[in-house]
Amino acid sequence: LRYSKENDVLLDPMIGGGTTAIEAKLLNRNIICSDVNDLALERTKDSLNFTCEFNPWQKILKRDARYLDEEKDESVDFVLTHPPYSDIIKYSEGKINEDLSNINNLDKFCDEMEIAAKEMYRVLKKGKFCAILIGDTRRKTMCQPLAYKVMERFLKVGFYLKEAIVTGK
Repeated sequence: LRYSKENDVLLDPMIGGGTTAIEAKLLNRNIICSDVNDLALERTKDSLNFTCEFNPWQKILKRDARYLDEEKDESVDFVLTHPPYSDIIKYSEGKINEDLSNINNLDKFCDEMEIAAKEMYRVLKKGKFCAILIGDTRRKTMCQPLAYKVMERFLKVGFYLKEAIVTGK
């Protein structure tokens, strides 16, 4: 509600379970959903099979977040994404080569996220927002600031940090 308005075009290039698509429909936002995992896309389609007072359009595509070629430059009003936390949860259990959750090297993961960030930046309209939900990870019992490292990559490609949001109890 804060960063988009009715009839805006939203993009979630890693749709996962489809939560963003459900909220977009309920709030009368058009959405482009994509993922490399067929199961995620089927879950999203199933999740959108409900009626509500609005009827925004939804486009559901199988594609890699690093290659959003079908989208025109500056065509999206709001990007929302919840990338994998490197290899903490294997979304495709190693069965999909393009799945970023197969990457266990954090620097390599951030390199690939930077490619995705460039695409998200390209399709986002000037002055609009991108929201990233990502947490940190552990390696050998030590916390690794993955969220910070990924945010650095988004800043590197041209995004500006407007706010970081944390919550307490």
